[in-house]
Amino acid sequence: MPTSTLSLIPTLLLLISTTTTATATSYNFKEAPKFYNSPTCPPVTTICSGNAVHVAMTLDAAYLRGSMAAILSVLQHSSCPENIRFHFVASSSAHTNNIHVIISTSFPYLNFNVYTFDDSAVLGLISTSIRSALDCPLNYARNYLADLLPTCVKKVVYLDSDLVLVDDIAKLAATPFGETDNNDIVLAAPEYCNANFTSYFTPTFWSNPSLSITFSDRKACYFNTGVMVIDLEKWREGDYTTKIVEWMELQKRMRIYELGSLPPFLLVFAGKIAPVDHRWNQHGLGGDNFEGLCRDLHPGPVSLLHWSGKGKPWVRLDENRACPLDALWAPYDLLQTSNDVLES
Repeated sequence: MPTSTLSLIPTLLLLISTTTTATATSYNFKEAPKFYNSPTCPPVTTICSGNAVHVAMTLDAAYLRGSMAAILSVLQHSSCPENIRFHFVASSSAHTNNIHVIISTSFPYLNFNVYTFDDSAVLGLISTSIRSALDCPLNYARNYLADLLPTCVKKVVYLDSDLVLVDDIAKLAATPFGETDNNDIVLAAPEYCNANFTSYFTPTFWSNPSLSITFSDRKACYFNTGVMVIDLEKWREGDYTTKIVEWMELQKRMRIYELGSLPPFLLVFAGKIAPVDHRWNQHGLGGDNFEGLCRDLHPGPVSLLHWSGKGKPWVRLDENRACPLDALWAPYDLLQTSNDVLES
């Protein structure tokens, strides 16, 4: 429960590098309230505790405002917020000290670590996609979580920055992976088998029998990589980072897909993941990758709202062209405005 209403914190300066020019933008974030565990929560004393819920996110300047809202939403709806351990991955080219200060000042009681991701690990593997934002090296950091996080962290919930939760993340983290003959289920996520799966790969891929046979022995369905539960222990044992990298290397030699970091995940995992209820990823609220038009919720209950696509709620709100569902993101926005200063 919060100890008080949101209080104000000093201005923090963060340098944002755009694709055309480097500009300095002053971000004023409010301090979030502290949230406490319920009496029934098990104790968590260290990062390696089996009772901890681990959450991984990437952090960069362009999406920091969304990340702050996502963090707040996770804590606000958790029954055991003090048991959550956040793992933030930032680009090696970013000012990680600034990021650490910003997070710790807005969330003084947050248990978190910041890890540096070496952009050079993927720069030579990234192929241009249909939207430039998808080509950011940090989008590929999720491929390396098993290497970046401590080995004692055996399972993690990966979240994109353009989402908010309205349910207890512990429920998502507790997703059963089930057992198979090969015991090879590494990842859990909502699947969307009505999507046109063939569209995620080029005719070059489907016309090559040695490639298209990849999906011959599994019912491959689309899943969104912005919300995943990952068994890091099995990932490490199976060296799945190498499997993903091998597909990215092939993509550099012959173009087999168009959509950034998603297709390699589909190539390795589609048809071999544990199912998660669709309520945990009401995705596509940012519209498509070209226009970012407004969209409605999918039918059914909602535990997580995800503005995947071109349109981001904080951008549309600032430009006074908000979509109706952007109002559901706004209560989690920690950006300090001039009105906040006047009211203080």
